[in-house]
Parts: sequence; C-alpha cells; structure tokens
Amino acid sequence: MNVLVIAEHDNKALKPATLNVITAASRFSGNIDILIAGGNCQDVAKEASTIKGINDVICMSDAALEAQLAEPLAEAVIQIQGDKNYNVILAPASTFGKNLLPRISALLDVQQISDVIEIISPSSFKRPVYGGQAIATFESNDEFKVMTVRATAFDKASTEGGQATIEEISFNSPKNFGTAFVGLEVAKTERPELTGAEKVVSGGRALGSKENFKMIEELADKLGAAIGASRAAVDAGYVPNDYQVGQTGKVVAPELYIAIGISGAIQHLAGMKDSKTIVAINKDEEAPIFKIADYGLVGDLFEILPELTKKL
Repeated sequence: MNVLVIAEHDNKALKPATLNVITAASRFSGNIDILIAGGNCQDVAKEASTIKGINDVICMSDAALEAQLAEPLAEAVIQIQGDKNYNVILAPASTFGKNLLPRISALLDVQQISDVIEIISPSSFKRPVYGGQAIATFESNDEFKVMTVRATAFDKASTEGGQATIEEISFNSPKNFGTAFVGLEVAKTERPELTGAEKVVSGGRALGSKENFKMIEELADKLGAAIGASRAAVDAGYVPNDYQVGQTGKVVAPELYIAIGISGAIQHLAGMKDSKTIVAINKDEEAPIFKIADYGLVGDLFEILPELTKKL
C-alpha cells in the first residue's frame, strides 16, 4: 500500500500538524511519501527528509504553487497520483486540508473522509460527529482513500533518524486555474501559534469587553502561552476570529488549557477537550466546563485573574 502525505508548510518550514499526519499514515502498512509543493521550498524538503518513517520526499517547486492555492495544488497531486498510484492521500484537518482535499476527491471521483481520529484498518475509520458528542465508525470501499486527519488525535512523528530520498518533480501546469494570488494579510504576534502551542489561555464572554480581555493576554504572556477564545467572545468583538477555539474554530490539544469565563458549550468543548490538563475558572459552579476540567476554581475572574497573574 502506497501512502501520500501532503505537507502543510510556508515554503520555509513544515507546520507541526504535518508530523501528526505522518503518524496517522504509519497506521497503514506500506511506503509513506510526503509531498512538498510550493515555491523555492527545497529547504522544507530537506527538513522533511529527516522525519522517521518517510520513504520518499517529493519536492515540486514552481511559481504557480508558491501561494499554495488549492486549485493548482490539487492538479499537482493528481499529476503525482497518475505516476505513483497512491492508495491513500492524507492532509491535516486544518484550513489548508479542508480547502484542498475536497478538490482532490472530486478529481479522483471518490468520497472524502473527514476529520479522522482513529484508523482501525485500511478501510475502517473513526471520526467525531454531532460536535464531538459521538464517535462514528465507518468503512470506505473507494479505490482511493482521501482523508483529512485531526492532528490532535495522533502524536507527532520523530524528526530524527529519517533518511528519505528527495525526488524533485516538475509541475506540468496545464491551464489557467481561474484564481490568482492577490495578497496575504497575516496577524503577527510573538506568542506561540494557537494550534501548535503547548499552553493556551482562553477567555469567554464573561470578560465583558475588549479592554478586559487584556487580562487574558497578561496571563498568557506570563505563561508563554497562546491565546484562545470562545465563539461568544469572538462574536462580541473582544478578539479576532483567529483566536476562536471550538467546532467552528480551531481544534487544540495543548499540555495545559486554561478556560476563563467560558461556560463550556458543546461547540467549544469539541475544540479543546483533548487537552492534557484543563483548568477552568468560572463563577457558575454548574458550568459544563467543570465536567471535563482537571482543576476547577469557582469565583469571580476579575478578582482571581489579577491575583493569579501577580503570583506567577
């Protein structure tokens, strides 16, 4: 069985979620190749070659792929698929993977398998449904398996000991894809990236205002943590939607997750319940967040947060 992992990267370095996907790929018996598609991405290919368990690194560097738009990327994968005939194609269940893999599935005329959290066999998988309140087990009889993988469900592959061969392949760009890269606006911060952070401090609507949310930022800075938020806090305009954790936001599984003023709606729990240690601070002792918290503190966050930050 031949398996292809589509790497998520920024043309400079691999995104951490790619390592989790490689671990998922190892559940299939067979060779694992990784595709590095982008512009001037040879350094990323060299980085990928050191990952344990990788057989070949396919480096496809082309100006048409530099912005990593889904349309040309999908064509690049189909080009490689025609040559290599992979049985399984995987990518992270991130914005990147969710944008790209449906196009690949359509071009291969197979059904996409989304948000996989366990690989039982080459044709049987588990994925969360109903906002994470149930786990569905299902089988696929398609010739090719095209799936996104929830990175938080798998450990990261080792980046030491690998000796993969790097194979450079030219991209045969066949057409005008109908899309063009215009520009990129990236929120710059010195804090860790939310989806890959080991510590996350999240705030909810109970903070009351954008100004009060700065207390979350102060605590996060003390801990060297990333900042998250509930959907209610995002909808209220306290923080940008990049901070949203939950079913319709980002899924995280840090070593430490501190939820402050978050009641714990099903949608939010779906995005953070796999965190290793969960700490909840809320004045409502009946808040659902306490049901999954390892440590809970009932009290007024406006009194607790300043004291906690001072002690840290």
